[in-house]
Amino acid sequence: MTVPLRSAEGVPGAPSAASEHPGHVEVEAHGTPGLIWDRTSGWGRALGSVDDAADRWLDHLRGVPLADAAATVVSNLADYGFAWAVLAAVKARKPGPSRRRALVALAVAGVVSAGVNSGVKRAVGRQRPSSADASSTDGDARGTDGSVATASRVLPVRRPRSSSFPSGHTLAAFCTAVVLPDGRAERTASLAFATAVAASRVHLRAHHASDVVGGALIGTVAGTAARRLVAAVVRDPRP
Repeated sequence: MTVPLRSAEGVPGAPSAASEHPGHVEVEAHGTPGLIWDRTSGWGRALGSVDDAADRWLDHLRGVPLADAAATVVSNLADYGFAWAVLAAVKARKPGPSRRRALVALAVAGVVSAGVNSGVKRAVGRQRPSSADASSTDGDARGTDGSVATASRVLPVRRPRSSSFPSGHTLAAFCTAVVLPDGRAERTASLAFATAVAASRVHLRAHHASDVVGGALIGTVAGTAARRLVAAVVRDPRP
């Protein structure tokens, strides 16, 4: 593989890529000295070992048609919160309190996740693994439209321009999975999808494993706060 797989950041309820910063200057491949993942520090070496282990494990699946297709579909469904918008539309199909809550929850999750993701990315500026690891891959090439070719197949995933930490797709997915669903079963299914989004981002080499773990944690915390806000706005007694 000559160029690793990439995709773009997704934010639910947002019409544009609020988490993308085309003019953002990315830092060195493994982080600027002083940051937690700088590999000259103990924490940085530990995180780097986890990232490398996850990448090596996923290397066995990269290039497998079914795995590549699944990662592509899941990641694209999370772009700009498409899957969450569909879920909200289904929940809002009938007038009443459920419609109001679904629309408010989608909007709040979109604004909160976009704001938090944008702020953290600007502050951190970690480089994507695709730039860091290009010299160690073999067999991939990038199409002129930003799509990614693996062996003889092209993966239609968009190219991200923002910094790597946290994973915006993952942060938005976990935030919305906490805010939007009603009931335990729906929330469990939503969190399972969010987990699949996180895995797809690492599979596509759009993120380091630690980026998606950070995105999941930040998104869950943000979603918990956002859910309380939604409850206050719609006067919903559900926790």
